[in-house]
Amino acid sequence: MGTVTYNFKMFKYFNRTFAISEQAPPSDVKDVFSTFADGEPSMSADQLLRFLHDHQLELDCTAEDSNRIVDNILHSRKQNDDAECDPNGLTLDEFFNFLFLIDFNGPLKSQVHHDMDAPLSHYFIYTGHNSYLTGNQLSSDCSDKPIIKALQRGVRVIELDLWPNSTRDDIDVVHGRTLTAPVSLLQCLESIKEYAFVKSDYPVIITLEDHLTPDLQAKVAEMTTQVFGDMLYYPQTDPVTELPTPESVKHRILISTKPPKEYLESKQFKDSDSERESIDEGSSSPCLIAEVETDDRLNGSDLEEEGLNARDKKSDQQGAPEYKRLITIHAGKPKGHIKDHLNIMGDVKRLSLSEQELERASVTYGSDIVRFTQKNIIRVYPKGTRVNSSNYRPHIGWMYGAQMVAFNMQGHGKSLWYMQGMFRSNGGCGYVKKPAFLMEKCPQNEVFDPKKTMPVKTTLKVKVYLGNGWSTDFSKTHFDTFSPPDFYTKVCIVGVPADKANKKTRIIQDDWFPVWDEEFEFPLTVPELALLRIEVREYDKHEKDDFGGQTCLPISELKSGFRTVPLHDQKGEKLNSVKLLMRFQFN
Repeated sequence: MGTVTYNFKMFKYFNRTFAISEQAPPSDVKDVFSTFADGEPSMSADQLLRFLHDHQLELDCTAEDSNRIVDNILHSRKQNDDAECDPNGLTLDEFFNFLFLIDFNGPLKSQVHHDMDAPLSHYFIYTGHNSYLTGNQLSSDCSDKPIIKALQRGVRVIELDLWPNSTRDDIDVVHGRTLTAPVSLLQCLESIKEYAFVKSDYPVIITLEDHLTPDLQAKVAEMTTQVFGDMLYYPQTDPVTELPTPESVKHRILISTKPPKEYLESKQFKDSDSERESIDEGSSSPCLIAEVETDDRLNGSDLEEEGLNARDKKSDQQGAPEYKRLITIHAGKPKGHIKDHLNIMGDVKRLSLSEQELERASVTYGSDIVRFTQKNIIRVYPKGTRVNSSNYRPHIGWMYGAQMVAFNMQGHGKSLWYMQGMFRSNGGCGYVKKPAFLMEKCPQNEVFDPKKTMPVKTTLKVKVYLGNGWSTDFSKTHFDTFSPPDFYTKVCIVGVPADKANKKTRIIQDDWFPVWDEEFEFPLTVPELALLRIEVREYDKHEKDDFGGQTCLPISELKSGFRTVPLHDQKGEKLNSVKLLMRFQFN
């Protein structure tokens, strides 16, 4: 391999020169090449196919695929006038370069492969919170742009907060009682229509937080019907006894909100502010109160401010039939003890809980939550103090079967990385089939308990060979002013409490092309819910270590063998060139 020279100027007078050799194939790659090439200096298409089947477990690959790979590489070689190589097969270096082709050796399947014919309650669904906000929860602008970006990333649940506009003759989307600037509902709906299915064919669910008078609810129904037309799904039965399947509602828009009558009742029977504050402060009482989000709790004077006078209330008791007819997933009435809401009898419904509520409820009612989510839907949302649009640990919802773990997609940080990692599953379509154990009931009506320590189901071996691409994507002095970077890789497991683990490689100093060649083992009790978090950092002796890229991968979908793992920036955008060569094995 060649050598690259880097010069760094110090104090304007002195140069530091670093000569760095480009990466050679690791010893494991050499050994595998020799094995499948039968000790010969080149690997034929038939031998490559055997490697893909036996080592990579790519059982769907055909002889046609391996022949096409070899032909493409040989064609590229001819263009480079490299006549000394074997004309019938791949050299070791060509095989090594082939391993970096993400289309063939990426870590995950790129196609939808889960069963999509079960009711929606059987899936984790990629869910946004306050999807219209561009920044923080108090003063940022409302816009359709974050909605568009979320849909382009595969988010399937979009939340809109609906309020009367200043003249009370139209509808704004805005975070109520804050300084956020509104955006029109029509603009949001039109953008949803345009971008709903650019990433995924599977249904988009719009959850409406409704603060409207009956006449404006009727206007929402008219507007929604006109914008979406045949894309809009209407429930087949009233009441809804079973949710549709993702496959049956491809390219359709579904609406989820409280029916008009239930909306008014939730205002009339709301809990006092003092009760809410005691809950938010962490009361350990098992008599937990179900809560809606802050904007959805209005007192009597608020109802008058919203224009719900006595005449409006009377008409609202009748309900807005056009509006109610749109609702596929009915939101339950958020009043009373949480135990009452977890009743699995009756019609299908959606219950919204804050992250704090869910954590407290799971202490006493964990089994009830799992049973509830086998037929119904739970939506979890960030606590009200997350005004900076931060997020929480999504596993607090997934462990109990919560389908809609709602996140602030405009934020960033590890929690959002976990969310993005989970929904890289199933071809990135935004729907991930829940593990079978979350849908099962034992003979004694027992269900999965994530806090119970279970035996190890499998052991994941992760080997980190090397990385490259930083010298292409970053400036020469991005990490260190006077020398090449000092990279190390963190490898972590995120999942049920028993499976959590954190490990890291040694630091490779002064090298844009680090070679670690280190292996780690992770025993896993619930691999179906586990994520592999990979993060590269650049060591800094005097300041916080610099960020060099990250990704999260669902362990249940990891492909075995040598894999090229592309890394992303802190917001989850894929870096152009940065990637790691790794190996995954399950025992």
